[in-house]
Amino acid sequence: MPNISPHSVVDPKASLAEDVEVGPFCTIGPNVVIGAGTQILSHAVVTGHTTLGQNNIVHPHCVLGGPPQDRKYRGAPTRLEIGDNNLFREYVTLHIGTEKGGGVTRIGNNNFFMVNVHAGHDVQVGNNCVLANNCMLGGHVICGDNVNMMGGVAIHHLVTVGEFAYIGGYSRIHHDVPPFCKIDGADVVRTLNAKGLKMNGFADADIEALEDAHRTLFSREKPLAVAMAQFDTNNGLNPLVKKLIDFLERRTNSRHGRYQESLRAKM
Repeated sequence: MPNISPHSVVDPKASLAEDVEVGPFCTIGPNVVIGAGTQILSHAVVTGHTTLGQNNIVHPHCVLGGPPQDRKYRGAPTRLEIGDNNLFREYVTLHIGTEKGGGVTRIGNNNFFMVNVHAGHDVQVGNNCVLANNCMLGGHVICGDNVNMMGGVAIHHLVTVGEFAYIGGYSRIHHDVPPFCKIDGADVVRTLNAKGLKMNGFADADIEALEDAHRTLFSREKPLAVAMAQFDTNNGLNPLVKKLIDFLERRTNSRHGRYQESLRAKM
């Protein structure tokens, strides 16, 4: 049987694996599923149609699965899906999805959400991401794998953050963040995230190709569109550089620099 503190309220309809631990003064709702090895430490609320995978740790005063902050929401059984091995520190809030946004807010595996991180409705976070204290993700944000956000980052709704991006503290992000890059301030691309790529096993040749591409694209000697035109994406281009160029083309041709927003406008 799960190890549940007598000071917590766990709805009998909730599904908890045999070795789940629920500390004191927690509330677990009826539509919650919690996988093996997960610990809900104390004073946390897990509600809504929420699924947590295995070996997650939820610290005090987190609220997982709360209703979306969307005036159009009318109580539909939308969901929050959380993978395995995630760490949620104090006061993290994750909301369920909305019907028009796909119905699911999804958090992947091996992520670290520090104190007071918020992820709004329909957010999609990949794997191996670190979100430092007070990061705020607006609704419908898509965050790729291995992204690092320093404290106080605020991301506009419908923004896409590319894989292996590094976002400096208190940055204000309004446009899609290209993969492999370091971002600072108000959407300013500073440099390649070379250290992060090297730490994650990228080949030296790939890092050098990305560095060369980065200098061409973001040196500000030419407009970005002109610099992008120098790359022949159909003829022998490094695959990672091609991924970067394709991302930038999609962003450049999108409404407000947010690809997802251009899709919504078409719908």
